[in-house]
Amino acid sequence: MSLRVLIAVTHLLGAGHLTRAAALARAFARQGHETVLVSGGSPARLADLGNVTFVQLPPVQTVGTDFRTLLDDALKPIDDAYLDRRRTLLLDTLKTVRPDILVTELFPFGRRVLAREFMALLDAARAMNPRPRVLCSIRDILVASSKPERIAEAHERVLGHYDAVLVHGDPNLVPLDDSWPLDERIRPLIRYTGYVDENEAAIPESIRQGIVVSGGSSAASLPLYRAALAAAYRIDDRCWHVLVGRGVPEADFQALRQGAPAHAAVERARPDFRALLAEAELSVSQSGYNTVVDLLRCGVQAVLVPFEAGHETEQRLRAERLKTLGLAEVIPEEELSPETLVSALRKALPRHPSAAAPISLDGARRSVGIAEDIFRSAPRHRLTIDWSPLDAALTRAADHGCPVRFWWRDDDAVADTPQLDRLLTLARRYEAGLGLAVIPARLDDSLASRLADEERAFALVHGLHHANHAPAGEKKAEFGAHRSLSIMAADAEQALHMARKRLGHKLLPVFVPPWNRISQDLLPHLARLGFAGLSTFTDRKTAFPTAGLLQINTHVDPIDWHGTRSLADPAEVVARLAAAVERRVAGAADRDEPIGFLTHHLVHDDVIWSLCERLIAQLASRGILFLRPDECFTIETKSHLRSNGI
Repeated sequence: MSLRVLIAVTHLLGAGHLTRAAALARAFARQGHETVLVSGGSPARLADLGNVTFVQLPPVQTVGTDFRTLLDDALKPIDDAYLDRRRTLLLDTLKTVRPDILVTELFPFGRRVLAREFMALLDAARAMNPRPRVLCSIRDILVASSKPERIAEAHERVLGHYDAVLVHGDPNLVPLDDSWPLDERIRPLIRYTGYVDENEAAIPESIRQGIVVSGGSSAASLPLYRAALAAAYRIDDRCWHVLVGRGVPEADFQALRQGAPAHAAVERARPDFRALLAEAELSVSQSGYNTVVDLLRCGVQAVLVPFEAGHETEQRLRAERLKTLGLAEVIPEEELSPETLVSALRKALPRHPSAAAPISLDGARRSVGIAEDIFRSAPRHRLTIDWSPLDAALTRAADHGCPVRFWWRDDDAVADTPQLDRLLTLARRYEAGLGLAVIPARLDDSLASRLADEERAFALVHGLHHANHAPAGEKKAEFGAHRSLSIMAADAEQALHMARKRLGHKLLPVFVPPWNRISQDLLPHLARLGFAGLSTFTDRKTAFPTAGLLQINTHVDPIDWHGTRSLADPAEVVARLAAAVERRVAGAADRDEPIGFLTHHLVHDDVIWSLCERLIAQLASRGILFLRPDECFTIETKSHLRSNGI
């Protein structure tokens, strides 16, 4: 499979964003994909791009941390005409490439100053037929706005235009939530890739000696260089190598060289930086994304002085996490001085080289794999869901003092399958309770093992064989009015016994008749046989259809069983959910009955999985979690379990 890939990036201060985007572009090209990299920042030196086509927009940049004022290469403010030229070239490139995959770097989580440009790109992509899959590429740590409305705006743009968000980090080091307040609705779109390494070549073994000092490509690292050279005069038993970014003015660079001691070499940044780092005893640097990848890859001990000007928090958070792993000493930028640097160096120098950290560093390769999977599995047209009818119904319920609860039942489980694993992983991700209606006569031992550690998932009894006993021409049923009560009662008793023997305490004595059909005459027998609950598919008329039997039904099934057997019209699914809420508000249904969402994991395709996850996330964004089934059936079930010593 060969895809057309377009990656759009604009770096404003350092070149880290461009470097990471270029690494992604090379990774796509290595896999045979036709890849175009569009850069809107200042021209920068890049490693060989190989088969990647590079397009340079009229460049913009900023000075310091004033990201609202865009300047051209001559450091003069740009005007609307300049931005129009950029936007025209960007859109022309989109039309020429007609990508299968479109990647925007950082936007919409950042680059608000270029929002018109990026939104024009996204709108044009959405109008294409076929529409490209649209991915957002972000680093491990973001800088969140202090204004909630701007964060909400970013989330709405993600929901409206994107198929996934590639987080180029590892949650074992820093989960995205630590720097950005994730809306639960976009959590299903998050894909961690691991850190993107621009240079995946093997690190040769070597004798480590000396101290390497490096900074970013901008002049923001000047205080670090000056403090390092002052510290070098005090630590003169090691050789020093100070690599100065090319964004540092020549006059400042020459001043650094002239002020260096004899055992400290000062030169411009070199392409073989990683080789130097791999031979170093210690590194002194900021804690930018690419620098930290270099440190992790080389396993070198580090003293980090994170960039914190302009209320930047990204580098400080990353540095502190490395410190907790024992990989670095950290000096806050405001505390940097020759004295504090010398002290940190003396702490770090006696340590041995770092062992390989348990952090994923193959982010470029994994990003390509994720993008390929999304292209293969995503529906031809992006699943668009308007949740406003459900939101409006839930708001009305709250206004009327009508508490609305939800629970989740999934039918036909028999074994630990990949589909079941996906179901349980999804439920666990959102702390959702899950009632698995299992078929006792088909149970495999693997199911009990899989459920043992699932705190919120419990089994329910889904008939005995899930066999149809209805005459030809009638609706299917295993426990309908087609057999004698004595035979059906015996089957129900056997079903409970078999399921309990296999599943033990993970089984709730709740009967779920196959095809949701059951003879009303059988209900008193269920209570006598030891069942404490019943679940079918409709609004219940009473909580207890017979003494000792609590009924909690399901109400919405997302599958189009009589048509495509894929996802029903999403608008209709949302309408059914909203209607279930409205019936409770109006008193047309029992307010105390939780609304049941019914799924069938063994027959889900990707679009059904997507709807399920987005519904769970949508409810979670309102603070609504699916109840645990043992909580749903608590009235009779708990007393029943105690009486049976379970």
